[in-house]
Amino acid sequence: MKFNKTIALLLTLLILLPVSTLAVTIKIGSIAPARSPWDKALKELGREWKQITNGAVQLKIYAGGIAGNEEDMIRKMRVGTLGGAVLTNRGLTKLHNDVYALNIPFLINSEDELDFVLNKLKGTFEAAIKKKGFQVIIWSKAGWLNFFSKNPVRYPEDLQKHKLSFATGEPKMEQAWKKSGYHVVPNDLKDLMMALQSGMVDSFYLPPLLAGSGQYFALAPHMCSMKIAPLFGGIVVSENIWKRIPEKYKADMMKVTVRMAKKLNDETKRLEIETIETMKEHGLIVNQLPDDALPKWKADSDKGMDALVGKAFSQEIYTQVKQSLEEYRNSKKK
Repeated sequence: MKFNKTIALLLTLLILLPVSTLAVTIKIGSIAPARSPWDKALKELGREWKQITNGAVQLKIYAGGIAGNEEDMIRKMRVGTLGGAVLTNRGLTKLHNDVYALNIPFLINSEDELDFVLNKLKGTFEAAIKKKGFQVIIWSKAGWLNFFSKNPVRYPEDLQKHKLSFATGEPKMEQAWKKSGYHVVPNDLKDLMMALQSGMVDSFYLPPLLAGSGQYFALAPHMCSMKIAPLFGGIVVSENIWKRIPEKYKADMMKVTVRMAKKLNDETKRLEIETIETMKEHGLIVNQLPDDALPKWKADSDKGMDALVGKAFSQEIYTQVKQSLEEYRNSKKK
């Protein structure tokens, strides 16, 4: 009887103990491979968060897609089996469609433009994502997409002669590419090498880091220097988990996270340069974009906009992105 009373007393104390004083373990899913820059950055973040909170917040990282693809990780966050995830553009658009507006080909042309637009609109994006039950901890840049092809691509008509590998599960963007005059072939990344070898496709667009690490460039040895669209992502955690973290720690946790994002961005740019140089040593040819080519790419891209605006993302956000870009570009002319 005395033993039962002791157990009851302990349970009562645990119930009365404020949740914020209990340790919070956040399970973070990531498709980034183990020992990749992202994986290393997450582990460093976990060590620093643990130190800042005196052990009250700890990260457990599930790298290399162990927790599934991005859609799987979002579903697991919703049911509570994951506390957070590293998401790319694609995953973030699953939480809020309007993020898709930043993926429009040939719209954003530089990292400075991306920074300006994202700083203008991320508050809007974060508020919408929060309504879905998620907290964006940090936005992070991850390079740019480039065309890789069997033959040189400098103008739209060059690419129109190719069969372009296109990620499955993006029907609206696929339709936009088709309306712009391109021959796209839906194909999962895991099947890209086989598709290139069989001739099912003879071109693709990926960040150089992925084109190099997957050795896909060996079968599509021409890279167009033009940036197609930015790659970015972020760390997202469930709002329920974020609320359990004591407020007194969050400012210092965010400072560390911002520093980590900058370090990761710098590391990604360095690795991209090294990867391109290594690919060039193994046969990659980088084709520079002629001065008159970019307006032609933009004009062709505009042909497919009606498949995206008001469907993949709202007209309102599209207008805001364009206005932000105009504001930035006008400021550079002064």
